[in-house]
Amino acid sequence: MADAIRGKGVISGIAIGKIMLAGQNLDGYLVNYQPESKEVESKKAQDALTAVAETLRENIDRLQKQNMVEQAAIMEAHRMMVQDPMMAQKIEEKLEENASAPQAVLKAAEEQAQMFEMMEDEYFAARAVDLRDVGKRVAKYILGVKEPELGDEKVILCGREIEPSVIAGMPTDKIAGVILGSGSTTAHAVIIAKARAIPTIVGLNKEDRIDKIADGDHVIMDGEEGKIIVNPSEEELAGYNEKIKKQQELAAHYAQLKDLPAVTTDGVKVDLMANIGTHMDVDNALKYGAKGVGLFRSEFVFMGRQDIPNEEDQFKAYKEAVEKCQGNLCVIRTMDIGGDKPLPYLNIPEEENPFLGYRAVRISLQRKDLFLPQLKAILRAGVYGKVGIMVPMIINVAEFKKVKEFIEEAKLELAHEGKAYAEDVQVGIMVETPAAAVMTPVLAKYVDFFSIGTNDLVQYTLACDRGNANIAELYNHFNPAVLQLIQRTITSARENGIWAGMCGEMASDPNAAVILMAMGISELSMSAPSIPRVKEKIRNISSTKAKEILADVMKMEDGDEIKRAPLRRLVKTNICKKINPCLKAKLAYAQTTPLGRDFCMQILVS
Repeated sequence: MADAIRGKGVISGIAIGKIMLAGQNLDGYLVNYQPESKEVESKKAQDALTAVAETLRENIDRLQKQNMVEQAAIMEAHRMMVQDPMMAQKIEEKLEENASAPQAVLKAAEEQAQMFEMMEDEYFAARAVDLRDVGKRVAKYILGVKEPELGDEKVILCGREIEPSVIAGMPTDKIAGVILGSGSTTAHAVIIAKARAIPTIVGLNKEDRIDKIADGDHVIMDGEEGKIIVNPSEEELAGYNEKIKKQQELAAHYAQLKDLPAVTTDGVKVDLMANIGTHMDVDNALKYGAKGVGLFRSEFVFMGRQDIPNEEDQFKAYKEAVEKCQGNLCVIRTMDIGGDKPLPYLNIPEEENPFLGYRAVRISLQRKDLFLPQLKAILRAGVYGKVGIMVPMIINVAEFKKVKEFIEEAKLELAHEGKAYAEDVQVGIMVETPAAAVMTPVLAKYVDFFSIGTNDLVQYTLACDRGNANIAELYNHFNPAVLQLIQRTITSARENGIWAGMCGEMASDPNAAVILMAMGISELSMSAPSIPRVKEKIRNISSTKAKEILADVMKMEDGDEIKRAPLRRLVKTNICKKINPCLKAKLAYAQTTPLGRDFCMQILVS
């Protein structure tokens, strides 16, 4: 049996294929390149920028025709980078230092990429990969480098970093899986893979595990467990081929759930919504059965620019998302940007502890030039459907009252300008700090809804940096302290006649969904591919059974104990008395894997 390499599974699924190392090394081409005069090199660079922009435009058109809207949006961001005047200016500056067009392009892109990497935020740091990708594409055009040719066999793309354009430019049926050395789950390569449901494992740079995988190796990868088997045995191949068959059957089953409601066996309904980054993500969300948008991350509208997007630019983006929701709610979060993810044109000073610093609504309330145009754009978009405004990082009533004052000022300006706007827009807050969660009985008197942002709520409650691998085992949304704050928030909402939802990663956990539904949550918003699994779980349990599970869980004292609760509860029931010894053995083995625990929970709640 081959030794397994372990990474972090971020997109589930099993894949078998031949390794294709992605990310061609250009060193040899650069050494052999003979530069001409500065004028000629400058013209080569300009021609390459124009040609690559045109190629990207053609790719965008192709992706849009194939309804691959998320990939098209990413390629559009790349096209904007290629056509950014700052990029052209930087290339000219580098040509003064070294009259080699490809070198100048790569250095200009690298300089901008390093600026993004300095930001203490995973998403913005991941954009450095996009800038390097753009620079590499342009340099390859100048050097005349061709992309590797695909054969008949499916490939598993593998690299320390994989350019998003590599995945976006390949047919989905040719990519079996993706293996990334970096640990970023917000890299555009991962986002594209998720949109195409391609099994993906990240985080192999640690201890140079990625160096154990060579070009042409045959590999089995399990995106659920983060497990990679290099050059597997015939026995291993046979076992995993059977698992793939089951995987395909499950995917077909999930597809049948698309138009069915997420309702328990005794009639309790939970709205399942999607988290999106751009208006172009809505189409993909609807394919998975989303009933609207629970989180539109509006900061994406502010990115990739040299100045603040004006009201009209924002209005167009929000309006399109609202229209695509077809009358269902579209919740737009106001800009969540700050010291941890600054934009160059905001001129925010560097902070020692940006996650506790000048960010989100704290900036908005001090920057009318940012906040008022955004509020006006959202209110105008509300004319075209059902809209909610969600304000991040609120910690007290005074802040929310100031937000409402801004909204009233935005309405007055729109009325004075003769622009149509929605009067009935719901205004809510993200509950993502312990302060907000503790104060929800008071805050509920002022807001229209709560949306629990568990990514930050877990981090702040447990004093545990969610990006720190050394303490990853402490970051647990089943921690009793977190569950107590979540239950308090949901109870406060129900007692005050408003709804409570969740838009953090916990919402996409099927087992957590059972507990949250029992607490009385109204809405769960998640990445679109997670919707079928959560829907399946909710449709196969009664609210009575879920409340029994909740009662047991809230008596437990440890988050890891709560994670194991489904299996232990199963063993305590009479179910085990009705199954044969063989199945008992399988259940005992199942507790060692995430999928197995999920299986046990499914038996429990069905």
